[in-house]
Amino acid sequence: MTDRPGASFGVLGAISASHMINDMMQSLILAIYPILKGDFHLSFGQIGLITLTYQLTASLFQPMVGLYTDRRSTPYSLPVGMSFTLIGLILLAFAPSFAIVLLAAAFVGTGSSIFHPESSRVARMASGGRHGLAQSLFQVGGNTGSALGPLVAAAIIVPFGQHSVAWFGLAALVGILLLTQVSKWYAVQQAAAKARPAQRAAAPPLPRGKVIGAIGVLLLLIFSKYFYIAGISSFYTFYLMDKFGVSVQSAQVYLFVFLFASALGTLVGGPVGDRIGRKPVIWASILGVAPFALLLPHADLFWTTTLTIIIGLILSSAFSAILVYAQELMPGKVGMVSGLFFGFAFGMGGLGAALLGLLADHTSIDFVYRVIAYLPLLGIVAALLPSVERPRRFAMT
Repeated sequence: MTDRPGASFGVLGAISASHMINDMMQSLILAIYPILKGDFHLSFGQIGLITLTYQLTASLFQPMVGLYTDRRSTPYSLPVGMSFTLIGLILLAFAPSFAIVLLAAAFVGTGSSIFHPESSRVARMASGGRHGLAQSLFQVGGNTGSALGPLVAAAIIVPFGQHSVAWFGLAALVGILLLTQVSKWYAVQQAAAKARPAQRAAAPPLPRGKVIGAIGVLLLLIFSKYFYIAGISSFYTFYLMDKFGVSVQSAQVYLFVFLFASALGTLVGGPVGDRIGRKPVIWASILGVAPFALLLPHADLFWTTTLTIIIGLILSSAFSAILVYAQELMPGKVGMVSGLFFGFAFGMGGLGAALLGLLADHTSIDFVYRVIAYLPLLGIVAALLPSVERPRRFAMT
């Protein structure tokens, strides 16, 4: 991996592949919920608590990790983060009780809290100025990994049981090796940056009050997106099994289709935001989902599948644009901003899963889907976002 003018696609490819491995392992938790529910006789509230534990550990630590690494470079924290995820995966494979399942989820969440802020920084460093494209490439790795989780669960874990999760530790070892190489490149870049004359930090593009207001709007949009996604990803298999009578393995395949559509949609938000600006992408990607979300609870199996594909494609384009927009609002604080937004996204996803699980226990999964259908309407608040950059046009070479 060498430092070249323009985007360093070798580094971006490695960090995206590592993100894929990291998030695939994390999504195994979601994917084996039907197995855990049967083995440990769990309620939907307890299922939500597993997600909350994983998401909360990631949510609480990520901003702190990002703030720390803004002040002190820690390139080799990347493979350390993947190691935490590996430990969580092994614990999950051999967990004898619900309490150990929660401990495994906490280790996986801690791994995420270390991995995401620094890997997002690496993506920006390797972007060559094409920040939206770099974040999209980074994000598509994670979303592809999330999509693969249910597919491998259907192919391997459902037939062979909980212990087969341990085999995916081999993927974690590959991720640790990849991230060690990325960390070496990162350390070289940091050393070169220290050797150059210090540059004056860029000033925020807006007054402090407007920056805080814009950050608040972005966090509200993250809330609407990830509360909604929590309802889909955590309970989609149960929704399909309950409403349409599909098997566990078939439900996992349908979940894969939704998550894979989300991965494809991720590729759109960053590059389009580079060209036309972040605000239009943010506006369209969240509010644009609302009609399809409102139709979803009333659809048959064919249209449920079709609508979730459309929802995944549109909604997933938001995060890269939101993250780069926030980084441009607060220049020089890439780690803190990345940690804040990844952490808040994880936290809202976990809180959403826990609360929606309790709601499902007291009502039904179908009722949950009717309630969350209104969340994308909050995308209207994107109208309050100020413009912070001019669209840039890159030659298609």
